[in-house]
Amino acid sequence: QVRLVESGGGLVRPGGSLILSCAGSGNDFSLFHMSWYRQAPGKQRELVAVSRVDETWTSEIGRFTVVRDNRKNIMFLQMNNLDPEDSGVYYCNRYPALWTWGQGTQVTVGA
Repeated sequence: QVRLVESGGGLVRPGGSLILSCAGSGNDFSLFHMSWYRQAPGKQRELVAVSRVDETWTSEIGRFTVVRDNRKNIMFLQMNNLDPEDSGVYYCNRYPALWTWGQGTQVTVGA
């Protein structure tokens, strides 16, 4: 069974940066496209970025970039110039999101 653990969230001021991590066990990341999602309070979970098996990636948010290390089964989301609108719980999953969701990591952007 795949287990995903997200970490790295926290409180950051507007304009600041964070790096989120996604560590997986029970499966081999290198075989799957992976993704980051986020969910703001009262809103639906939305796709943030996709990382493909060839390690190319796309992001729905130009300030975010994705890096993955298939050897370590870990993926990162580098978030720059954060805005309060970026606040929410961030999750990783396979793309499409077919695995059980992890706990996510909370990102709060505010003064």
